[in-house]
Amino acid sequence: MVNVDTVYRTVLLIINKEQRGYITPDEFNKTATQVQLEIFNEYFESLNQQIRIQDNDTEYADRIKNLQEKISFFQTEGACTFSVDHFDTPAVVDFYKLGTVIYNDDKEVQYVQPNELLELNLSPITKPTKYWPIYTYKDFKIKVYPTTITSGITCTYIRKPANPVWNFTLGTNQQYIYDVNSSVQFELHPIEQTNLITRILLYSGIVIKDPQIVQIAYQQAQAESINSKS
Repeated sequence: MVNVDTVYRTVLLIINKEQRGYITPDEFNKTATQVQLEIFNEYFESLNQQIRIQDNDTEYADRIKNLQEKISFFQTEGACTFSVDHFDTPAVVDFYKLGTVIYNDDKEVQYVQPNELLELNLSPITKPTKYWPIYTYKDFKIKVYPTTITSGITCTYIRKPANPVWNFTLGTNQQYIYDVNSSVQFELHPIEQTNLITRILLYSGIVIKDPQIVQIAYQQAQAESINSKS
């Protein structure tokens, strides 16, 4: 994880170095949430791109392995609830992406496209059974075949990161005092700290209407993006 207090203090230090302005805790929290979600979403796009090209299998420079490590932190599992003719994905507000669907804790349910389902049902050899179940998926609804399966379905899934919060109490002079107990840390890998600070600075420059900070932060963010993909 990345410490939210470290990031906020670094952002304030850079902004205030030349008396350029100030970003409030509320503005920081909103900006930090946006930036964390952007970086999180890019993990999947980057992984998709890396799979298509020749990978570097060096122990500490394997980009596919490194991306999978970052994503695995958000992998969890839960029970799917049957409803009329389908299973609903786990009822959590942070559900992001469906992983593996499992039947009775020991059998992986195979995903198929709706048009494939029609073809599979035409033959008794390929028709789904409880020994070889399949499913289709759309709008958080999992349809499992054969339809006689109405229980015992669980799934792995990727959850969204919790929104970071720099919380505080007010001091005697109405100054903000960091409250570690009620704050929420960034859930990204520690290696993302510089990336977080740079991108938050980019948004902060817009908030305080300072084009120079925007330009510098944008150039740094672009350089880091190119470096991570090269």
